Amino acid sequence: MKVIGLTGGIASGKSTASAYLRSLGAQIVDADAISRASTRKGEAGYAAVVARFGREILRPDGEIDRRKLGALVFADEEQRRALNALLHPIVIAACAREIERCRAQGLSACVLDVPLLFETGMERMCDVTWLLYVSREEQIRRIAARDGLGAQAAAARIDSQMPLEEKMRRADRCIDASGSIEETQRKIRQLWEELA
Repeated sequence: MKVIGLTGGIASGKSTASAYLRSLGAQIVDADAISRASTRKGEAGYAAVVARFGREILRPDGEIDRRKLGALVFADEEQRRALNALLHPIVIAACAREIERCRAQGLSACVLDVPLLFETGMERMCDVTWLLYVSREEQIRRIAARDGLGAQAAAARIDSQMPLEEKMRRADRCIDASGSIEETQRKIRQLWEELA
């Protein structure tokens, strides 16, 4: 089974690409969804995150307020590193289990969708890596529109990730996602068909 590592900078179209690959029949292993699930009440990451960051990051229903936590960790490199140290091992182990489940089903390929693919070393779990990218200006514009953040907060989120140039150097395939959704889908379909 081929494992495709799908990544991209924040607001580069990775979620759209992942959804499109799913529509083409790809099995998606979504690291963000796994991370969110791991921090729900009663799950592996919840107690560790609350113990490290305090009860002030909780919503009234007791669940973690991801906006509050995000504001905290994207403003402070040490806090972000602490959160990653808590959650990355949990997420990596869960992704590995999902890949094995896909393999056991006899699938020919699965897509490992990970925003921090290279930062976490998860590219080692993949046979090929695909990177979606857009310009920094486009990232800032998309983050502002999607998340309601100002340019400075958007830039802080971009800067918390590995520089795009380094990701491009490490990726097997780089997909320019600055055009229309249809153009990006055409590029993805071509890569998917080459793999199949």
